[in-house]
Amino acid sequence: MQINAGRSDSLQQLLDQNERLALSVQQLTQEVARLRATQESTQAKLLELLAENAKLKEQLNKNSRNSSKPPSSDGYSKPAPQSLRKPSGKKPGGQQNHPGSGLSLLKSPDETVVHQPKACAQCPQADQCQSGRLSDNRYEIDIRIETRVVAHRVACRCCLLQQGAEISGTFPEHIRSRLQYGSNLTAFAVALNSRGMVSLNRTHELLSGVFGIPISTGTLQNMVSSFANRLSPVVKQIREAIVNQRLVHFDETGIRAEGQLRWLHSASDARYTYLSAEAKRGKEGMDASGVLPDYTGTAIHDCWMPYWSYPKIRHGLCNAHLLRELTGQLENHPEQTWLNEMIDLLLAMKQVKKIAVDHQLEHLDDRDWQVFSDRYDQLVKKGIELNPIAEKAKGTRGRKKRGKIRALVDRFETHKAAICLFVTDFSVPFDNNQAERDVRMAKVKQKVSGCFRTMDGARDFATTMSYLGTAAKQGKSAFHAVLSALQGNAQTLIFQAD
Repeated sequence: MQINAGRSDSLQQLLDQNERLALSVQQLTQEVARLRATQESTQAKLLELLAENAKLKEQLNKNSRNSSKPPSSDGYSKPAPQSLRKPSGKKPGGQQNHPGSGLSLLKSPDETVVHQPKACAQCPQADQCQSGRLSDNRYEIDIRIETRVVAHRVACRCCLLQQGAEISGTFPEHIRSRLQYGSNLTAFAVALNSRGMVSLNRTHELLSGVFGIPISTGTLQNMVSSFANRLSPVVKQIREAIVNQRLVHFDETGIRAEGQLRWLHSASDARYTYLSAEAKRGKEGMDASGVLPDYTGTAIHDCWMPYWSYPKIRHGLCNAHLLRELTGQLENHPEQTWLNEMIDLLLAMKQVKKIAVDHQLEHLDDRDWQVFSDRYDQLVKKGIELNPIAEKAKGTRGRKKRGKIRALVDRFETHKAAICLFVTDFSVPFDNNQAERDVRMAKVKQKVSGCFRTMDGARDFATTMSYLGTAAKQGKSAFHAVLSALQGNAQTLIFQAD
C-alpha cells in the first residue's frame, strides 16, 4: 500500500510538473508571437523611417541647380561649380577684335566753358594776348533737375463776325482739374513703381527729395491704377496677337493677394508679353486667362498636367526643367547611371542643333536623328529596368507606388515627341526661359511689396507689365512707353510695325 501510495504521489507530481511546463510553453509561445509581431511592427516602422529619411535628404539636397527652387532660396553659401555647360576654351572677359562700346556724345554741347590758365587770371595783358588756343576738349553729360509749372488760361472774346457774341477757348483734353500733375511726372512715377519695382513710399521720397514735389502715396496709387485702366484695350490686342502666334511660351507663378495664394499666368514670345492674375492655377485659371482655350499653335511649358488638357495645341517641353530633375536625382542616386547618360544625350542634341543652325540648316539629317532617337529609347528602357514598379501589399488600395525616378522615366517614355521637339523642329527652343523671364518681375515685386492687398491691384500689375514687357521687347523704354500711353498712343507704339 505504501509503495502504491508513493507511486501515486510521484505520478501526481509528474502530472503537475507537466501541466506547469505546458503552461510555460504556452506562455512562451504567446511571448514569441508577441515579440515576432513587435519585430515585424518595428521593422515596418524602421523601413518607413528609412524611406522618410531618404525623402528628407532628397528635399534637403534640392537647390536652384537641381530642382525648381528659385536661386534666392540657395542662401549665401557658394557651392562647388557643377555647371552643365562645357568649357569653350576662350579666356574670360572681352574677346579679341570684339566690337567695343563706350561713352559717346548724345548730341551737340548745350554749353561751352573755356578754362583759362590760372596765371592768366591776374594778368593785365590777358585781353591783349593773341597766343591762346584750345588744346583739349572734355565733355560732361548731366541732367537738369527742375520743376516746371505751366499755367493754362482760357481767353474770351467778343466775335465781330457773330454780332459781338462772346466766344472762349477750351482747355486741352488732358487738363481736367484746376491743379494737376503733368504727363511727364506721371510717366516717371508710374515707370518707377511698375517697371522699376520701387515701392510707393520710396517713390514718394524720391520725388519729394529730387524734385521737391510731395506727391502723396494715395495719389501715386491712383496714377498707377488709372494708367492700368487706360491700357485695357491695348492689352486685349496683345492677348489676341499672342493667340495667333505659331509658338508661345506658357508658365504660371504664385502671388499673394488678399492674404491668399493666387496665380499669375504668363503667355509670351519674343515680341509680346501677356500676364493675367487669376484665383486658380490649373485649367480653370488657364481658361480664365484667355489664351490656351483659343490657341492652336505650339505651346512650350514645364509638363504640368493641366496643359495636356488642350488637345488643339502641339506640346514642347522645357528641357532645362528636365536637366535639373535629372541632376537632382543623380545626386541622390548615383547608381542610376542612365540619369547622367540622359543628361549627356540632351546636351548633345542641343549642341548638334546649334551647329546645324550655325551652318544655316533647316532640319537635322534623318540618320543623325535616328541615332539620337535610338539612344533615347535605350536609356528609357534602361531606366525602366532599374526602377520596376513595386508590387502592392495585400489589402492596400490605390495605384502602385512608382517613386520619383520611375515617374521621371515614365515621363521620358510618354512625352518623347514633346521633349525632342526642339531638335525635330528647329523653330522650337530648348527651354522655356522666355516664360520664366516674363514672370520673374512678379517675384521682384513681391520682394519689394510683400503682397498685393487686393486682386484688383494684382490685375493692374499684370496689365501694366503686359504692356511694358511688350514695349521692352520692341526696344522701348518704360518711361517713353508710359508717356506714349498717357498721350493715347499705346496701340501705335506696340503695333506700329504691323
